[in-house]
Amino acid sequence: MPRLNSSLSSALADRYAKNAARIRELAAPLTEAQFWQKPFPYGNSFGHLVLHLTGNLNYYIGAQIAQTGYVRDRPREFTEPNPPSKAEALRRFDDAVAMVIKTIHAQSPQDWSAEYSAIGETVLNRLDIVIRCAAHMQHHIGQMIYLSYEFDRQEQTHSKQ
Repeated sequence: MPRLNSSLSSALADRYAKNAARIRELAAPLTEAQFWQKPFPYGNSFGHLVLHLTGNLNYYIGAQIAQTGYVRDRPREFTEPNPPSKAEALRRFDDAVAMVIKTIHAQSPQDWSAEYSAIGETVLNRLDIVIRCAAHMQHHIGQMIYLSYEFDRQEQTHSKQ
């Protein structure tokens, strides 16, 4: 069982690290303005998605498993009128991912099956929420890819004019 726990922890931590690296890769070419711009009349900015993922991880894993004391204001993740700089938003995101990875590695085999409860989620145990949060990141990475394509398309259109 210890070997399974080690393999599970490594695989989950690796998934979070790869998701975070992909988000950083997608964010890198964006200007400060693009990071916070909504290129469509619907949806979110790249930056607000970063704030949302940061809040999601800090609440569902940080507050509920690692007992960090984080208090979430989910609506503000999408409407923050005075957002931090791109660099600060990404730093906070990196801190959240580092906390998740540390928390994953701190879980014993028994911890994974421990009961879990949080506002907004109905899952049975810690393993389920850690997997759901990783899948949630993947979902928003898809949106971030779409936003990145749109900014590239806009730049190509402007350079042809």
